[in-house]
Amino acid sequence: MKKIAVIGAGGFGREVKMLIDQINASENKYEFIGYYDDGKEKGTLINGFPVLGVVSELNDVTEKIGVALALGNPTHKQNVINAITNSNINFETLIHPNVIIGTDQVHIGEGAVICAGNIITCNVIIKNYVTINLSCTIGHDTLLEDYVSLMPGVNISGEVLLGECVYVGTGAKIINQLEIGKNT
Repeated sequence: MKKIAVIGAGGFGREVKMLIDQINASENKYEFIGYYDDGKEKGTLINGFPVLGVVSELNDVTEKIGVALALGNPTHKQNVINAITNSNINFETLIHPNVIIGTDQVHIGEGAVICAGNIITCNVIIKNYVTINLSCTIGHDTLLEDYVSLMPGVNISGEVLLGECVYVGTGAKIINQLEIGKNT
């Protein structure tokens, strides 16, 4: 089993830990070791698991571990990725076992977190460090650039481009053939 920690110990951090548990129920893959969070005191217990330190302390880790990003804000995700330079840290791609993913030309990048209830159809590119929260749909020929965050219940029709660091709020609908520019 691979050791894994979550960056972010807030509500979404606890949900990502739940996602890890659900992945483990299907395939015993990860040993959850705790959280890294700049806003919580080291040693604080979150549902029985410790805050291991602030994010910059990941640069001091001497063993190989996986980490999962539990941050909704795209700019915060980008800043965290840029701050971690330790080759012992691997950003895990986590996909809930019940996610429906098309078999035709779907690419999912490094460090993506894809929660339960999502449907990803065909010819979809999901780049690095993308968050797809609960119950979203992503239609054909869609591109999600790095650091995109989709909150629960987002529906994206076909032929959509979401630029780097786009944040889409809960329940939003994006109709076909739209482009949403970087940092929106």
